[in-house]
Amino acid sequence: MVYVDDADVPKYGRGWCHLTADSLGELHAFAARIGLPARAFHRGARHPHYDITADQRLNALRSGAHPVSPREVVRIARQVFVPPPAVASSPSDAQLALFA
Repeated sequence: MVYVDDADVPKYGRGWCHLTADSLGELHAFAARIGLPARAFHRGARHPHYDITADQRLNALRSGAHPVSPREVVRIARQVFVPPPAVASSPSDAQLALFA
């Protein structure tokens, strides 16, 4: 399922909303279908989403996105985000014992 909020965050002289989905594949496919440019994807964000204008939000809603609050869109997007596995900075004693 795809979701869009009504955050209306002011930036660059206009209001911005957020588009997210239950999976990254679904999010990118929906974004492409409604003509969002790849640069609209917020790379490096703690939760995967596209930044979209009010007009793009209306287009997303007409295309099947479900309206949610800004708080809900963050909660949903955070469920999609899977942090990278932690990398050990040095081998453990158990790992070193394998080479003894």
